Amino acid sequence: MDTAVFSPADLFHGVDDSDDDRDEMQICSDGEKPVALEYQERVHDFPDMKLSVREFSCHELNANLLWPGTFSFATWLVKNRSILDGRRVLELGSGTGALAIFLRKAFEVNITTSDYDDGEIEKNISYNCRANALDVLPHIRHTWGDPFPVCTPNWDIVIASDILLYVKQYDNLVKTVSFLLNEYKQKDHKSGCITITDKSGTQISAKPPVFLMSWRRRIGKGHQSLFFDGCEKTGLQVQHLGDLVYLISNKQEADFVETKSDGGSSEGMIF
Repeated sequence: MDTAVFSPADLFHGVDDSDDDRDEMQICSDGEKPVALEYQERVHDFPDMKLSVREFSCHELNANLLWPGTFSFATWLVKNRSILDGRRVLELGSGTGALAIFLRKAFEVNITTSDYDDGEIEKNISYNCRANALDVLPHIRHTWGDPFPVCTPNWDIVIASDILLYVKQYDNLVKTVSFLLNEYKQKDHKSGCITITDKSGTQISAKPPVFLMSWRRRIGKGHQSLFFDGCEKTGLQVQHLGDLVYLISNKQEADFVETKSDGGSSEGMIF
């Protein structure tokens, strides 16, 4: 398969819509792949842990740096660490692999990284694993919208942070997420519902598989709604958990039971 090189005009919904995001983009030479990649190695603070992370000085697909959602999502997952116990986890858009490395080191999470079908991304994640005294994590090279390399996904939880930048890729992202949730087959591991407490203190239980997504990068107004609308059109449910963390699950398989702080309960979905 030929490697696709996207320019800002290709990736965004429109020229005007992309202007707000260009200050955060790290695309070299108007989207063209640089002749030689350059790296910068930094130490980043995660909850109760420092990680050495090698980042690309620039990368055609923004897989180069750690973005704010990585750190805020790490903090949120620490607060909700029980949902990861005994679960198989897949991260979409892993970039440098820093979040997956943190979860593996902090909680021994069974986690697989995944990103665009690019050998340099995979090599850099492997480098960062070894730089932090960790065995190289399993990795899947996959371009959103293409057939997924694993025919029968068995990840209970799919996670991602700051991956809503490329508006024109939303349909492809929805296609990949839908496949991972709809074609899920449970493996020999922990069963039962995943219980999460939202920002109001309400406990939400959902059957695996679920997609947990966080973002902090600035994107155009209303763009996140385009993604969520796309999810709902394919039969997925979307629920805001607070702190810009969203729970997305298969509508047919979902079994949300909300237990309120007053002891009552109700069934439903909040978007």
